Amino acid sequence: MSLLLPETTRRVDALVAEAQTTGLAPSLVAGIVRDGTLVHLATAGTTPEPHADLQYRIGSISKTMTAVLVLQLRDAGQLALDDPLERYLPDTGVGTPTLRQLLGHAGGLQREPDGEWWERSTGGDLTALLAGLTPTKLAYPPHRVYHYSNLAYGLLGAVLERVTGRSWWELLHERLLTPLGMTRTTYQATEPFARGYVVHPWHGTLREEPRTDTGAMAPAGQLWSTPTDLARWAAFLADPDPAVLAPDTLTEMCAPVVISDLDSWRSGHGLGLALYRCGDRVYVGHGGSMPGYVATVAVHRPTRTAVIGFANSYGLRAGSIGGLGERLLTGVLDTEPAPVRPWRPATAPPEPEIAELCGRWWWMGREYEITWMPDSGELVCTGLRPAGAVPWRFVRDGDGRWRGRAGMNDGEVVTVLRDPAGTAVALDIATFVFTRDPEGSP
Repeated sequence: MSLLLPETTRRVDALVAEAQTTGLAPSLVAGIVRDGTLVHLATAGTTPEPHADLQYRIGSISKTMTAVLVLQLRDAGQLALDDPLERYLPDTGVGTPTLRQLLGHAGGLQREPDGEWWERSTGGDLTALLAGLTPTKLAYPPHRVYHYSNLAYGLLGAVLERVTGRSWWELLHERLLTPLGMTRTTYQATEPFARGYVVHPWHGTLREEPRTDTGAMAPAGQLWSTPTDLARWAAFLADPDPAVLAPDTLTEMCAPVVISDLDSWRSGHGLGLALYRCGDRVYVGHGGSMPGYVATVAVHRPTRTAVIGFANSYGLRAGSIGGLGERLLTGVLDTEPAPVRPWRPATAPPEPEIAELCGRWWWMGREYEITWMPDSGELVCTGLRPAGAVPWRFVRDGDGRWRGRAGMNDGEVVTVLRDPAGTAVALDIATFVFTRDPEGSP
């Protein structure tokens, strides 16, 4: 299966074996995903023997899928992220946070619903969940702090049900799992699956944990999945299928709603996705835990590289498996050559109104070059002196206008300025005028 360098696979296998031993995990499995493919699977432990089709419970990774469902409805115009919760769930007593704040754990809600620990107990229905809500469940004013909330995702699942008239599981199965071919991601455990355990700290015996139906809290952590299926989900988070979710929407999900680590800015949360900074890289994904299980998914979107991992004991804590995932991902990115996509010649020159914009332009003595990217339909502007800045990318936005989609001028408008003969002589980029002559004017 492996398409990594031998020294990389040896290092991955060694880290997984060490984590299984030190974390007292009956079984541990970690996969490396590159460019949409599960390229290496490292396994350790024998209870049971891990393999690519073995189910584990993924816990809060379920939240990332709940969040995608919410964004799908937003894109379809069925809800708005800045609507307050009370618009969809009136008279709850906690209706002031917006859907955006709930997705990013910035709504101020306490972590858990009322009642017994929902992860180990059979969950109630939506009526019971809503009946337990009072204003005391708001620990903080919205957007005051980052405060992780399972309750928030139970309520987001309720919003999905109220808006569509269908259950969270029905929506998930129809809108995500089926289109992505995730046939082994299920609501309940489906053989073959790993039993989840608590490991006794003194003599190493195992106690099997219950596998509960969490009811109305299912959108926060119910799902089961396999290395093969979670690799598909990681590939989707790296490069989504536009038929399932617009790529721009997934990029929006990766922007911080809140920074959760104010001392070093190493972590934050977007719209349903956790954000982790490792050196100069930012990973997106999520950890997951349920009694007897921990899991992780971490994705480096620029290189379409990801790590997925599972263990079937709580001894390898959620933070520990998340740290393992980050170490594995960083190690692969540090040691493996980045995949290079071959250059392909254009099949035809660009149309004249595009061709005349290509070439060299100047602004304030600085030199820029504009090139045409036929595959993406973008004009790309690269600074030549000084070099090194992120290129600006522009797409058509009406007759004679272009709109920035990356770099410093993301969102800004480019207007082509023409002389009386109709020749393009300057570009007005957000009022900054670029000319063909470094000393000239339009």
